[in-house]
Amino acid sequence: MFSFLQPAAPAARKVPPSQVASSYRLHQVGVLISLSLGYIGYYIIRLIFATEQNDIMAQYGFTTAEIGLVLSCFGIGYGTSKLLMGALADKSHTTRYLSTGLIISAILNIGLGSTKNLYLMMLLMLIMSVAQGMGGAACQRGIQLWWGKKWRGTIYAIWASAHNAGAFACVAVVQIATFFFTGSIAAVFYTASAVSILIAILVLILGTDRPEVVGLPNVAKYTGDKVVLSDGQLSEADQTDQPMMAVFIQYILKNPMVWAIALTSMSLYIVRYGIMSWIPSYLVENKGFSADFAKWLIGIFELAAVPGVIVIGLISDLLQDRRGLVCLVSVIGLIGCLMTYFTSTNHGLIVVTLFIMGTLIYAPLALVGLMVNEAVPKFAVGTSTGFTGFFQYIFGETLATALIGILVHHYGWVASDIVLYSAAGLSVLLLIYITIKEARDQKRARQRA
Repeated sequence: MFSFLQPAAPAARKVPPSQVASSYRLHQVGVLISLSLGYIGYYIIRLIFATEQNDIMAQYGFTTAEIGLVLSCFGIGYGTSKLLMGALADKSHTTRYLSTGLIISAILNIGLGSTKNLYLMMLLMLIMSVAQGMGGAACQRGIQLWWGKKWRGTIYAIWASAHNAGAFACVAVVQIATFFFTGSIAAVFYTASAVSILIAILVLILGTDRPEVVGLPNVAKYTGDKVVLSDGQLSEADQTDQPMMAVFIQYILKNPMVWAIALTSMSLYIVRYGIMSWIPSYLVENKGFSADFAKWLIGIFELAAVPGVIVIGLISDLLQDRRGLVCLVSVIGLIGCLMTYFTSTNHGLIVVTLFIMGTLIYAPLALVGLMVNEAVPKFAVGTSTGFTGFFQYIFGETLATALIGILVHHYGWVASDIVLYSAAGLSVLLLIYITIKEARDQKRARQRA
């Protein structure tokens, strides 16, 4: 690995005990801002193509099936890359790893905006997705390294809201670039890349690798935070000399909780992208919305979820980490929203449903992402993120983009409805298992403590 990306060495000079608490708080603020800003930048890049899908179809002559193929290239590449990029994040300097992936993504996005060739777009989207795989793992590792379990649900929810803020920022960038550059699709992509590179620089300035680098004790020593493993054992280590493959086999493949959470996350991703990726086309073709308003609804759908996701993350902390139960209740509510979204013709009701549905999709997604990190030692957080991401994007996003695009092209939007209902139902079944196992594991951990 490049020396620039290798973890920084622990500081020789330690922070005096009387200053540890204040120093921790100060660095935590910087880390949270850098992680959130960084992921906003990743999402600005990631969603440009989806946001511009109607203009690209109109100006380039693409069909919904072809748009779906380009979008699916991201899912395939991103899901595959997250396995490797997640494992590498565990061995890397968190802040530098995060900003490097964002800069590479921005450069490739410039290329994506410079071509009208479908196959070149697919190739660039595939390559860019590999760099995008560096983002989530670095951010989630950073949260595990800097916060104890008591408030981690709230902090994780705040960071996860960067997904939503990034989507809204993406729409804002599109509208600003369209206004200043008279509807040029290429200018939209270039503007998004410029904004994301500036964000990457801010990440480097504000972020910190891990507490030991600035002379602070690690989070396990500072808060007493320990990870409950699948066998009930407790772990507090945040680094290991074990090879990546050994960590992957021992703590991921042999961990039933990781499998259950990964499959739940996959199901929720089908719903997430099955709604978000097709909001412009679905509402214009099936509900009579204007194209401009439908485009804004992507950002509104994402941004409206922010306060709800944070509140639900806080609730999971107040319920003493019963995150599976909180997710289960959210997904049951989500199914009710899907029924309204698919059947209603009232524009106001559809918009309100999108507002609510954003929270009920993103809150459980945030919490299952946190749960899979909490199910493994801190030195395997990036690996668990990558494993979950593999299922999210190889199966979840691909089914929600390429498959739905093809099914809608041949059978109409009712085919999309069936896919999303099925995915939501599967997630309910998996969350019932997770909720039961979560309670049992916590009881075993209390007995061993």
